[in-house]
Amino acid sequence: MTDPYFTVKCLNRTEQPQTLIWQAMHQDYSEECVAYEHPPCESEAGDIAVKRLLLGGRGHYGPLEHPSITFNVGWFPHSVMQQARTHRVGVSFDVQSMRYTGQRVAQIARGKVDLEEVFYLRPVGEYTDRQGKKYSYTPKLRAQDAERCYDAAEAYAAKLKLGFAEEHARALLPFDFRQHFVVSFNVRSLMHFLDLRAKADAQCEIQQLCDLMLPHFIEWAPAIADWYEKNRWGKARLAP
Repeated sequence: MTDPYFTVKCLNRTEQPQTLIWQAMHQDYSEECVAYEHPPCESEAGDIAVKRLLLGGRGHYGPLEHPSITFNVGWFPHSVMQQARTHRVGVSFDVQSMRYTGQRVAQIARGKVDLEEVFYLRPVGEYTDRQGKKYSYTPKLRAQDAERCYDAAEAYAAKLKLGFAEEHARALLPFDFRQHFVVSFNVRSLMHFLDLRAKADAQCEIQQLCDLMLPHFIEWAPAIADWYEKNRWGKARLAP
């Protein structure tokens, strides 16, 4: 079940991305300057790009690096950002800092913000670690963790009141405070990111991030996304 706070919004994206992919691909073998050629329609350009670049394991991903899409990702735990930036993903991040943006933590102690809007706790349920060991996260354990988060928020607010810098006071906070960030991909790097993070052994929260990104990909570049969903989604075929 997706956390109710998790959000992915598209801020900007290349118009007609599949046409741009076709133009880049076509320039590789065209005698003419493609800016002066009449491209096929967007849907046909997508079909041609899939056929000539991707089908049959061709793996010619260079032309897919020209279109870009930018997401605003909201209310995901810090651990997702830690995992998202691990490995060579070839994307650009701007991440909400806890050096300048800690007032929401202090507001928990003042009763003005709900605890779970600021700190992420996994839902109650049965879990498995990466070694296959099963464990239960019970309501009692989760309530204890929520109390620890509240105590940390109170301690944080007290430090600010004493004049501590936010960058100093944040050391008291639980690891999984929620963060917002802006991230930009090209088509190739988006597929690579989804390869890495939609697979079954990825952190469950970052899998939810991928689940929220995929519909944007499908709407934006449908032919490429359809090929991706059928051939790579969830299969951990890494590094296109």
